[in-house]
Amino acid sequence: MEVAAPQAAVPVIELVGVSKRFGAIQALKEVDLSLYAGEVHALVGENGAGKSTLVKILAGVHRPDRGLLKISGEAVELRSPAQAQAAGIAVIHQEPTLFPDLDVAENVFMGHQPRDRLGRIDWRRMYREVEQLLQSLGVELNVYLPVRGLSVADRQLVEIARALSQDARVLIMDEPTASLSPREVEELFTIVEQLRARQVAILFVSHRLEEVFRLASRVTVLRDGQRVITAPAQDLTPEETVRHMVGRELAALFPKEEAAVGEVVLEVRHLSRAGLFRDVSFQLRRGEILGLAGLVGAGRTEVARVLFGIDQAESGEILVDGRPVSIRSPREAMRYGIAYVPEDRHQQGLVLDFSIARNITLSILKRVARFSLIRSRQELKIAADYAERLHVRGGRLTQPVRALSGGNQQKVVLGKWLATEPRILILDEPTRGIDIGAKAEVHRIVSELAARGLAILLISSELPEILAMSDRVLVMHEGRISGLFSRAEADQEKVMLAATGQNRQSR
Repeated sequence: MEVAAPQAAVPVIELVGVSKRFGAIQALKEVDLSLYAGEVHALVGENGAGKSTLVKILAGVHRPDRGLLKISGEAVELRSPAQAQAAGIAVIHQEPTLFPDLDVAENVFMGHQPRDRLGRIDWRRMYREVEQLLQSLGVELNVYLPVRGLSVADRQLVEIARALSQDARVLIMDEPTASLSPREVEELFTIVEQLRARQVAILFVSHRLEEVFRLASRVTVLRDGQRVITAPAQDLTPEETVRHMVGRELAALFPKEEAAVGEVVLEVRHLSRAGLFRDVSFQLRRGEILGLAGLVGAGRTEVARVLFGIDQAESGEILVDGRPVSIRSPREAMRYGIAYVPEDRHQQGLVLDFSIARNITLSILKRVARFSLIRSRQELKIAADYAERLHVRGGRLTQPVRALSGGNQQKVVLGKWLATEPRILILDEPTRGIDIGAKAEVHRIVSELAARGLAILLISSELPEILAMSDRVLVMHEGRISGLFSRAEADQEKVMLAATGQNRQSR
């Protein structure tokens, strides 16, 4: 389905019938896409839908097998990223690609520094122009500061400034908010609105539909390498968009099974760690999903790290099955039946160069080793069992885990910890950075685990996830418990009031 252009002007950039194949995989098939000056155009779809391939074609990394790429109505062939940049196309990646040991100004003008009459770099002019550029965006950033010390949000602003310094007409933002706090997201959105006012054409790639519908004027959905629909954002709902993306309704994203909630298996009494959280108390029961909500910095992850023995509390008690325990290391936590799926799967959950099978069995090496040697057949047998149960898709178990999609990588992390046969499972942002279809599968797995009797502590910044999946919702604000709600009581307004410190109750 195609819609009328937002204005009569010629698109700044346009793909016409573009196809791209990698071996046996048809990544894109006859895809049309147009971007107009002053437009935010959202591109959505599951992992594997073809979004990354489309972005790389626009950025000059890949060349299409068939179809046309037009800039201002004229067919062009981009043979390299340098040619794409020269044509006014810039890409802001989820993880900014900057030179960490150079300062802000040097990164902004890298490769096109202003020169004086003798051909030398005009340092004074460079720093002055970067300061003016940042001021025009309403950004206060020290241009002499090395990039290494900047936050992800500030590094993204440096990349945006770099794009504008090259007179970029097209800005592609690929999952730009995945690693940002809510405040940083708001600041980025303010910049996006300024770029729109400057008549920059913006392609906004995101899994977060609330952001898509807040920013975009048009939405294009890809599925299995094909364009399913392009429509004005105002003519779509999140439910309709999900249906176009994955072929099922939004309600199917949260397949919560009924579970028999049993006895208390984990109890926390007045747990405190200076500067991070204080006087935290709660109970977790067998078969229960206890949602832990709160804003960034509320102390949720810090509590989880203490429960798993990564960090130590300074006061308070942890009880397992009613007995006080001392958890001084992850090994001791595992001995008490506690497993922890961390927020950052790449840095803390996986060894990306190891195989799928090796990652799944990392937590149970004693079961797959004899005389300090890994028994490959036993390793593959156990890994195959969990890969099948969790529906891990990605080919052979011997291939590196880095080759998998984000959703399948997350399933491998889950498999690694389920292999320890835990009774208490802590999930920290289990669906961050994965597509909507993969989220639905993770939710299904979590619900099934609770139905089998696992006690699950679910930490999430996504309120729909917390509200739909939790039997009870515990809320933290600035390191303290600020609310506790049953599933029937919890709603978005109550949880947000508690998360912002406007509600001090525990029911």
